Amino acid sequence: MRLWKKALSLVLVSAMAFSMCACGGKKDEGSKKTDTFKIGGIGPTTGDAAIYGKAVQNGIQLAVDEINAAGGINGKKIEYKFQDDQNDTEKSVNAYNSLKDWGMQMLVGTVTSNPCTAVVEQTHNDNMFQLTPSATAVESIQYDNAFRMCFSDPNQGIASADYIADHKLASKIAVIYNSSDPYSSGIYQKFAAESKTKGLNIVAAEAFTADSKTDFSVQIQKAKSAGAEMVFLPIYYQEASLILAQAKKANFTPKYFGCDGMDGILALDGFDKSLAEDLMFLTPFTPDSKDDKTQTFVKAYKKAFKDTPIQFAADAYDCIYTIKAAAEKAKLTPDMSISDMSDALKKSMTEIELSCLTAKSIKWSADGEPTKEPTVVVVKNGAYDVAE
Repeated sequence: MRLWKKALSLVLVSAMAFSMCACGGKKDEGSKKTDTFKIGGIGPTTGDAAIYGKAVQNGIQLAVDEINAAGGINGKKIEYKFQDDQNDTEKSVNAYNSLKDWGMQMLVGTVTSNPCTAVVEQTHNDNMFQLTPSATAVESIQYDNAFRMCFSDPNQGIASADYIADHKLASKIAVIYNSSDPYSSGIYQKFAAESKTKGLNIVAAEAFTADSKTDFSVQIQKAKSAGAEMVFLPIYYQEASLILAQAKKANFTPKYFGCDGMDGILALDGFDKSLAEDLMFLTPFTPDSKDDKTQTFVKAYKKAFKDTPIQFAADAYDCIYTIKAAAEKAKLTPDMSISDMSDALKKSMTEIELSCLTAKSIKWSADGEPTKEPTVVVVKNGAYDVAE
């Protein structure tokens, strides 16, 4: 009787071991069963930052549709799915896990910096390739599996100070920034350091936080009292619109300069566009550019989504074409494991150089950072124009 029980136990143990081995192989088997590339996207399509997430979602969709119509990547079509994270780190991680369950092989996202910094921990652990169109915090791509299309916060701060100094726009500058936001504070820190080397005088540096971003009277008065000729605003357009309106009421009319978070201010419901006249900001894209590539994109975007694209849509569109170029360089196939895809893309991303919507020439280093020339736009007559 004991021998029979012992034999039965051995059979059960063997069966369990076989079952565990089979389950352990599901990750690679899932890739082998698909004949399409599965690309996921994450960003806010609801909440305060929804204008960015919707633009990214649409920009990806337009590129995917074009590429699929032209035969796909290496002859294989793309499947695409986008998840809303409401600009929230926990929701972004949940969105990532949901997309993993769907079978995602590559991620475009996330859109904003804090969620991206949280999600990159997950993609790094899974060794999944990640390309963010617009997360600018340095930490957002801190691992070798992650790259970005946009400038990082430090690069935006440096480029802004250089442009202001080189074009002699002002010498006495005030800064109003969000000290609770890595995007804003990161740009400010590098802007302040570069300003010293460029001979710019920061006469006031006034912070606000996420809990105090509606009344800017104190910051405006300090900038005015300091004699600022220009106010640098490394913040998002929602807060910037309030500052412009409140500064006018305070009879303070300096020049204004911002970064890519300013994109979208002219589309803000109820905003008086005249308040933004002559506002300048860094952005790699404006829909009013006359080049054929931009106009073709704008026309297609308007037809598909009944809206005018902003920079975030263009960055996302370029992300998909970048993945296509890198995947074709690496000769990717959908049956490869997620990790093998990532390893191949890490290498090929450093070997390609593209001309796209957001850069005449762009290439990447192994740290995931892009190299490209900055572009500055200025608001004229309620529309964006490329600054000289």
